[in-house]
Amino acid sequence: MKTSILLLLALAVGALIAQFLLQDAGYVLISFHGYRIEFSVPMMIFLLALGYLLIRVILRIIHAPKKLGEAAGRASQRRAGKHFTRGLIAMAEGNWARGERMLTRGIRNSETPLLNYLAAARAAQNQGQHKRRDRWLEMAREQSPDSAGAVLLAQAGFQIDENQYAKALKTLAKLPGTQDQQGQALDLKTRIYRATADWNNLKKLLPALRKRDAKSGALAGLEQEVFGGLMQQAESGKDTAVVDALWKEIPGRLKSDPVILRAYFGGLINGGRHGLEPRLRKAVRTGWDARLIELYGQLETPAAKRIKKVENWLLERSEDPVLLKTAGNLCMEEKLWGMARSYLESSIGIRPDPDTYQLYGQLLERLGESVAAAEAFRNGLGLVSPARLPALEKLPQA
Repeated sequence: MKTSILLLLALAVGALIAQFLLQDAGYVLISFHGYRIEFSVPMMIFLLALGYLLIRVILRIIHAPKKLGEAAGRASQRRAGKHFTRGLIAMAEGNWARGERMLTRGIRNSETPLLNYLAAARAAQNQGQHKRRDRWLEMAREQSPDSAGAVLLAQAGFQIDENQYAKALKTLAKLPGTQDQQGQALDLKTRIYRATADWNNLKKLLPALRKRDAKSGALAGLEQEVFGGLMQQAESGKDTAVVDALWKEIPGRLKSDPVILRAYFGGLINGGRHGLEPRLRKAVRTGWDARLIELYGQLETPAAKRIKKVENWLLERSEDPVLLKTAGNLCMEEKLWGMARSYLESSIGIRPDPDTYQLYGQLLERLGESVAAAEAFRNGLGLVSPARLPALEKLPQA
């Protein structure tokens, strides 16, 4: 449409000029170093037009290879883009082999070769082809040296997926220190330390994680996991100084968490700390927990005093098997054999438990009921290992 309008305008202008030239053609005189050339005006216009056309043709011929190359490049990029899309679709469908082939076909013509290599590495990883995965990652580094951080993060992620946690940490140590990569590295390190239960190193990450996620409140569960794990480790160490120091670090909102409370009081009791009865009783009143009840039965406070408290609790929770077991254990300490038997049998009747059967068997042994004691021990063992062993044949009597 545009060409047609320009052609009509050119014809109109030509007709107008021709009208004037027909009235007086005129001439053009060129003098140069003694040479004189004369043209009529129409001839001069014709020669100028012809020269312009020749120059345009020559320029087109000169630029033709470049234009053809650019056109071919655009076509190659379009094909590479189609391969990339097909590769992603194949990966989404779980066809990793086809996805890898599509992603690496015509990769040199791709506008985003880094993404092609990283996606191909993922496809190779999911096929268990680790050497090929590492080759794609190396080619990604060579293709985009400025994106080495992204490649390292991807490599660390692959190593974590393979449970190669030590290698992943070494890979993350090579990261350049840009803010985005540090954020992604935090997430990967969190995965590693959680998987390996490395609570001390994970605790060191908490300030950075809090700073990053200050508004989201997404750290509550992780903090609970970290301090719970640390307190459980401290519980087995029998060092009350470590338990106390860790307790001071725990945020106030987590100090009522059952897991942390159990480990806290367990650590203090294992370390021989005295005077815990009021605090533990308060913790039980705040949040009823079976493990805290068991710990209450292990305190150094005289058993008679604790029996009274447990019996008060039984007025409200008469069918709590852990509370009944604790009452029976305390009665055994005070040699109240009849009451102990009643409590333990009630506990077993509600919910059989290996520990309760163990206490019950010990009680029956004290009472001289060896056959019943053996039966109790056998029943408790059966709960731990339910598979029945074949009976031994009777040995022939000599």
